[in-house]
Amino acid sequence: MRNSTRKTSVPLSTDAVQIIRGLIFGELITILIIGGLWLWLRPRLVVDRSPTSTYNQDTDTTSIPPNASTFQSIPNVPIGAFNYGGSTAWAPIRQLVDSYIQNTRPELNLHYVNPDSSSPGSGEGIRMLLDGKLDFAQSSRPLTATEYALAQQRGFTLSQSQIGTDGVAVVANRTLEAPGLTVEQLQQIYLGKITNWKQVGGPNLAITAFSQRPENADAAIFSGKQDLSSNVHYVYSTTEALRRVSQTPGGLYFASARAVVPQCTVKSLPLGITTKQLVSLYRQPLVSPNQCPLKRNQLNPEVIKNGSYPITAKLFVIIKQDNGRQQQAGVAYSKLLLTDQGQRAIKQAGFIPVR
Repeated sequence: MRNSTRKTSVPLSTDAVQIIRGLIFGELITILIIGGLWLWLRPRLVVDRSPTSTYNQDTDTTSIPPNASTFQSIPNVPIGAFNYGGSTAWAPIRQLVDSYIQNTRPELNLHYVNPDSSSPGSGEGIRMLLDGKLDFAQSSRPLTATEYALAQQRGFTLSQSQIGTDGVAVVANRTLEAPGLTVEQLQQIYLGKITNWKQVGGPNLAITAFSQRPENADAAIFSGKQDLSSNVHYVYSTTEALRRVSQTPGGLYFASARAVVPQCTVKSLPLGITTKQLVSLYRQPLVSPNQCPLKRNQLNPEVIKNGSYPITAKLFVIIKQDNGRQQQAGVAYSKLLLTDQGQRAIKQAGFIPVR
């Protein structure tokens, strides 16, 4: 007969039962405390998905009228990663608007690409697009006849879609005392025909003109191609230019108004067609230098809108017309920026929307 092993349960003592109950009760209390803390902290832990703290509800669909077009309303947005680049004047749009587009239309995965060996700019971005290194480009000037011709030689065409307008600001050293410049005087400076501030109503001080190289510059003061004076000092970027102008008593530079008007280290000069029609880009009242950077001067968009400020730059999306994914990406990006939501975002980024 096979022996069977019988398991016997040992009754728990009263003390053991109380200990187990205490442990269970303690765990329940811990769970309740953790759950309560989570419910209290959760609203504070939500990540702000807007690209920067300067963005507000103007770019959110909740603040746009029901019949307005939004990022979500654009059909046929291609799926995948796309390279883009170009104008440095577009930096606020890339930082604010493009980041917001990425949050709402993540299927359009945008990658900004810097040039390998030259300074970034409109011209370099278009060259990279022609060379197949970008899917579309951002430009603060229109396409040239040469660029159209190069595209045709390579079996496709280029198109441009305007999404906004910027002013071209002229900035000088903060210590300079000058009434402003006419467009002709500014051009004569960069052609080397005016070399001293005394010639334009300023002090007896040599003018040191800085510029990006014309082929890469994101702002232009001439309507066509023009060779600049050999006295012009070329810079890699607006950041470098502002630093050098701030260190040079007679320094002068021109660039995107959105980029330079709020800067503390330089001041924007009034500009006009004649000396009696000089127009300032600053919004009144002016911020005193000792208040900057806690407070900054702001661009007055009205003088660009009403045409009283004489030099502006149009912002274009440059699209490769190849009936492929590159064209789809460029067209979709342009349409996103031209929605009501996109135009409000362009305005908030500091530019003048096209409508």
